Amino acid sequence: MPEPAAPPPRKGARPPALRRGAPVVLVVDPAPSERTRHLALLASAGFDPRPAATADEALRLFRSVRPQAVLIEPALPDRDGLALIAEFRSLRPATGVIVLAAAMAAEGAVAALRAGASDVLQKPADEARLVGALRDAAGQRPAPGSASGRTTGAGLDPATFIGSSPAMARVHATIAAVARSMATVFITGESGTGKELAALAIHAQSTRPQGPFIALNCGAIPPDLLESEVFGHVKGSFTGAITDKPGAAVAADGGTLFLDEICEMAPALQTKLLRFLQTSTVTPVGATRPRQVDVRIVCATNRDPMEAVRRGHFREDLYYRLYVVPLHMPPLRDRGSDVVQIAAAALTRFAAEEGKVFDGLAPETETFLLAQDWPGNVRQLLNVIRNVAVLHPGGLVRPEMLPPGFPPQPQAAPLPVPAGEDPFRGLTLAEVERQAVAAALARNAGSVPRAARDLDVSPSTLYRKLQAWGQRTGE
Repeated sequence: MPEPAAPPPRKGARPPALRRGAPVVLVVDPAPSERTRHLALLASAGFDPRPAATADEALRLFRSVRPQAVLIEPALPDRDGLALIAEFRSLRPATGVIVLAAAMAAEGAVAALRAGASDVLQKPADEARLVGALRDAAGQRPAPGSASGRTTGAGLDPATFIGSSPAMARVHATIAAVARSMATVFITGESGTGKELAALAIHAQSTRPQGPFIALNCGAIPPDLLESEVFGHVKGSFTGAITDKPGAAVAADGGTLFLDEICEMAPALQTKLLRFLQTSTVTPVGATRPRQVDVRIVCATNRDPMEAVRRGHFREDLYYRLYVVPLHMPPLRDRGSDVVQIAAAALTRFAAEEGKVFDGLAPETETFLLAQDWPGNVRQLLNVIRNVAVLHPGGLVRPEMLPPGFPPQPQAAPLPVPAGEDPFRGLTLAEVERQAVAAALARNAGSVPRAARDLDVSPSTLYRKLQAWGQRTGE
């Protein structure tokens, strides 16, 4: 007669072999086999793992067991995983979050880090690497210099930061020199040069890589919401404030706050940012008591910050407070053979994503790519290579496989206006604006960043206008 089956383990019961005080790790994965495998691995490594299959279940466990770390597959059935990560970080900023995804491009990995993830790994991850990342996230990382020490973002190898040119060597040297200090880094460079990835590299090599990396684009948020996004708000402080919100400065406590397009920040908020830098305290909208935070500031702009100061768009005292260590990201046209290295690395990555095999770049393709001006910088190059990987079955990449219309042809210059004739007669203000933008693009061979500098606006503003008008750009 067969023996009766053993009773199933009590829900929430801990594995018997766990030592007292083991760090709790919340394992969030909709796949039962993956959860089981990770539970066994983490229990044997000395963790106290708790499983969750959905976002709702994970949130309940997160609030009740208060884990030291979270291991999450972001493809969840009931909610966006990145939004869940952001909620974890707002509830308990000290909790480290490791993303373990079946497939994630560099853009997705950056989005996960922006949401508050401490590190991003790809399935199937090396077990020792995964355990080491969770030890970092749980605050048990080895002393600096230890062979098993890891840093945030080490799972990333974005093509944007590849390159051995002298210009990039200077960037890497500056990052290595400044990363472990608390000095504010001011990154400049054209759109698409990799300013956010430079900020991520600074964070990864800092003394606080296990802390959050929070990025905020000051030019993409309406001015009336920017203060709430940076400093947070309390429930009922304004219409629509239905819950307390910590804000980016609090979410970055113990880590790095990256303020992109800093020169687009409204003047009133610049005053509050200056006070924050001087006191390290945050007062959310509608609050009466300030909160102390420990944040490393990295900021960036695609404009000339000193010119913004001269024009009165950016406070001079804030500029000198932020401009401690300047770091300039070089345009792709100044990086020589880096173009070929980036294109080859991107081709390998995009081909793997599409399930195809390419044999590299033909010599004539390399020569052609090196001859381009790349007004959209690395972002434009990545788009060109992705187009090739998506539309072609494989093989050697030849020039004729590059996207139609690449490189973009300069737009025709506007017709000259006869002397004494009013060029704006009969035109609305919107039509005048479109003509001014078209003329600026024509003068700059279709380059949006250069046209934006001519018009004294940010490239993001110009991109939004062009998108609204349904125009295509050369980037």
